[in-house]
Amino acid sequence: MQPELVLASRSPRRREILSRLGLSFSVQPGEVDEAGVTGKDPAELVERLALSKALDVAGSRERALVIGADTIVVLGGEVLGKPADSAEAVAMLERLQGRTHQVYSGLAVVEVEAGSTVRKAVGHRVTEVTMRPVDREEIEWYVGTGEPLDKAGAYGIQGLGVLLVDRIEGCYTNVVGMSVPLLLQLTKQLGYALVRDFRLPDDEA
Repeated sequence: MQPELVLASRSPRRREILSRLGLSFSVQPGEVDEAGVTGKDPAELVERLALSKALDVAGSRERALVIGADTIVVLGGEVLGKPADSAEAVAMLERLQGRTHQVYSGLAVVEVEAGSTVRKAVGHRVTEVTMRPVDREEIEWYVGTGEPLDKAGAYGIQGLGVLLVDRIEGCYTNVVGMSVPLLLQLTKQLGYALVRDFRLPDDEA
């Protein structure tokens, strides 16, 4: 019998990615003080945040495979988090427009047996995103939709934010918040074939 697959994130985008893969999973967001987690660079930061979230949930499970994730946007070496309000979202997008930035997404998969963490696999991917040159009116219209306010870098590429994007280099699902190729790689490291082992029954998929 396979362990339960648990997503340690409240992100609807990550939940949608797993759902589209036809997986059977539950959601239990990891509670982590993100301000208290540091890293020497963006890659280390997202990996540590993802692992912290997964371990927080793993501690309350008896037998599970827990997925933690974190995404940040980096422009010129500066980390851009989620905007606090509409004004900050406009300011972020004005900085991003016409320029190339990096999206880092960290993933951690933690295996729990008999209430204890027995194995874990951690990694990250980086995708380069180049934004179109856009004017303030277009930015304010987008911010007015409300879409940017819960997203790192103040845009969602899977939604209307795609209108601001000129091109990407790298993994698309990484920009959404969870690199599917990386997730497959990490679960394989722990001996699981993700889609085969955790797929919903055909009558539920």
